[in-house]
Amino acid sequence: MILVVNAGSSSIKVALFQPDLTEVMAGQVSGIGGPLAHITLGTHDKDIAAPDHDAALSAILGSLSAQGITADTLTAAAHRVVHGGTSLVQPCRITDDVIAGIEAATPLAPLHNPNNLAGIRALQKLAPDLPQYASFGTAFHATNPPVATAYAIPKKDRDMGIRRYGFHGLSYAWIVTQFEDRLPDRLLAFHLGSGASLCAIHKGKSVATSMGYSPLDGLTMGTRSGAIDGMAVLRMAEIHGAAEASRLLNKDSGLKGLGGATDMRLLLAADTDQANFAVDHFCYWAARHAGSAVVAMGGLDAVAFTGGIGQNSADIRNRIMAHLAFLGDVPVHVINADEERQIALDATSIASA
Repeated sequence: MILVVNAGSSSIKVALFQPDLTEVMAGQVSGIGGPLAHITLGTHDKDIAAPDHDAALSAILGSLSAQGITADTLTAAAHRVVHGGTSLVQPCRITDDVIAGIEAATPLAPLHNPNNLAGIRALQKLAPDLPQYASFGTAFHATNPPVATAYAIPKKDRDMGIRRYGFHGLSYAWIVTQFEDRLPDRLLAFHLGSGASLCAIHKGKSVATSMGYSPLDGLTMGTRSGAIDGMAVLRMAEIHGAAEASRLLNKDSGLKGLGGATDMRLLLAADTDQANFAVDHFCYWAARHAGSAVVAMGGLDAVAFTGGIGQNSADIRNRIMAHLAFLGDVPVHVINADEERQIALDATSIASA
């Protein structure tokens, strides 16, 4: 069985899959580093001591063992890693070189990669013979051409890694697998949730995406501003200071900044001028960015929606598609997001290659 691990700063989420990708169990340890953490996994729902990731993963393995799933029944651990930089551009088995690559990409994802590494290292200590694999949130977009990834800034800054990377790659990879041999040549994919992005998928490969150097860019999101003029960012930094400007753009903007709430369901139900404007902004800018993606593909054959909003809100899907009606009557697909199963699929594919 494959243990999929998503390690954050104060939580570790896990899912257990059979080799045929049937999910056996899922859960998490939350509150890592606090006075008491909490594990919810299978039949276990209790407070535990978990001062660090080592203790949290030890508790997870102990919980699995108590429920009849011992370490020797695990065939692999597969980790979600947010950023692979320019060198880790496909799922892979974890080696010392891969760990070094994840460390090298840490300046690009300082809030995420260190926690992902903590999960990897904890399992290396707890189960040293267990093969470990990594899937990267940026890797799917490694096929973007240089003209799509380069910012028009001085070469010395480009050489320091300031470029577009794109995110939500595991979600888009899962969409591609779900079409199997029916994949449209030019597919416009929307991942719409608290984080929102889109991707131009041409013949199964990403050729453009809306997020850039960070997940802040692109579509209007739950708390992120989406695309904003760099000079406006600098002005906010002058007014508030750089750290506070970053917090405002990432935590207090987007739907929250426009409509006062991050939950699209609440905004749709509110039916106030403020809420309606926030929803209109979300849909309008999703469609504006979609036009750019269609140009990158040279046309459009189908649209796919995923993510909490994309899957569950026909209203939002219809509003976005109304903006895109000039492109003709194209098929619209709704795909249930399942990044954990995609990570398990990646590990299975590598192991059997």
